[in-house]
Amino acid sequence: MEQYLIKKFTAKGSNKAANEDAVETVFVDGGLLCILCDGVGADSEPEVASRITITAVKNLFDASKQSDYLERIKETFIDTNDFLIKYSNQKKDKLPMTTTLDLLYIKDNIAYWGHIGDSRIYYFRENSLRQLTKDHTLIQKLIDEGYLTLKQATNHPSGHILIRALGKENAEADFSKMRLSHSDHHKFLLCSDGVTGLISDAELQEILKYDSENIQSKIISLVRSRGAIDDYSFILLEKVNNNDWKENT
Repeated sequence: MEQYLIKKFTAKGSNKAANEDAVETVFVDGGLLCILCDGVGADSEPEVASRITITAVKNLFDASKQSDYLERIKETFIDTNDFLIKYSNQKKDKLPMTTTLDLLYIKDNIAYWGHIGDSRIYYFRENSLRQLTKDHTLIQKLIDEGYLTLKQATNHPSGHILIRALGKENAEADFSKMRLSHSDHHKFLLCSDGVTGLISDAELQEILKYDSENIQSKIISLVRSRGAIDDYSFILLEKVNNNDWKENT
């Protein structure tokens, strides 16, 4: 089994009443499952949406008998989405509860992931940062369709409008996988937009060149120095060569 040093962190934004993010790491079926959610503030009870989604994902993924792990992730997304919609409909106000969801599962030197929303999964290897997910935002859609340049999109007032999220009918998520070299030293970073809204990809690439302890402290201090306007959360995995999994919360 692969060995990773695990760091996870979540905190509410400086002006937020409650933390609408949630993170979790757990060992399932001989692999490492990482989950990050950011409840959508424009909808009902975002702090509850993110937390119950974490619980549902853990239970559904663990209970599945699907041996194809990418298919297991797809099933988990579908079933969790159904659960969240039913939960919302059973409330007195019946208002929708929605959240982003990023799920990463690593087993036998293969990384599998599912993604919906604007939280992100990054892969860092040989001093190069690669974003594995694409934001499901209005701004990203306008960029893809050629209506906006990356420069025009920077600090755009509509930058956080989501066009996809868990908890909506027919929620469409993205899924993929990649094979990892057993000998390569690499890192994964899952993070909410409270991190990426204040730290650029270029800055993250420089930060990820450090060891895990320094990466964690640098991300936290940089977000706080820039106002921490939104809840900020991340899960960091660093491939190590010892015989034990390590975790720090």
